[in-house]
Amino acid sequence: MIKGFKDFLMRGNVVDLAVAVVIGSAFAKVVDTVISNIITPLLATLGGEGTPGFGPTLRSGDAKTFMDFGGILNQLIVFVLTAAVVYFVVVVPMNRLMSMRKTGEEPEPEAPSEEIILLTEIRDSLRTRG
Repeated sequence: MIKGFKDFLMRGNVVDLAVAVVIGSAFAKVVDTVISNIITPLLATLGGEGTPGFGPTLRSGDAKTFMDFGGILNQLIVFVLTAAVVYFVVVVPMNRLMSMRKTGEEPEPEAPSEEIILLTEIRDSLRTRG
């Protein structure tokens, strides 16, 4: 089980995930700010005068019964834009890098030289002595 975890760490999935989380959360704040300051006011104008935004009020005069469709649309836009940026900034370059690595064959490890073989035998001999 430990070997499997080590292999998982060595594949780079953890690094990819960490980068995606950091970029995604940072970009989500930027997108959220843009949406809140540009799209939200535009959607609020669709609700008409006297309404708190884009959506109906179920009970007239009670602000707690307002169904904010504009807020839902804002969050959908934030999600889609954030996912698109993470995909195009992190996933596409990583996939391109991985495909470039796959096409370039890794050279076979060279056979150890006679000196290395001799040194390995000496090391093993010293270990057994003591």
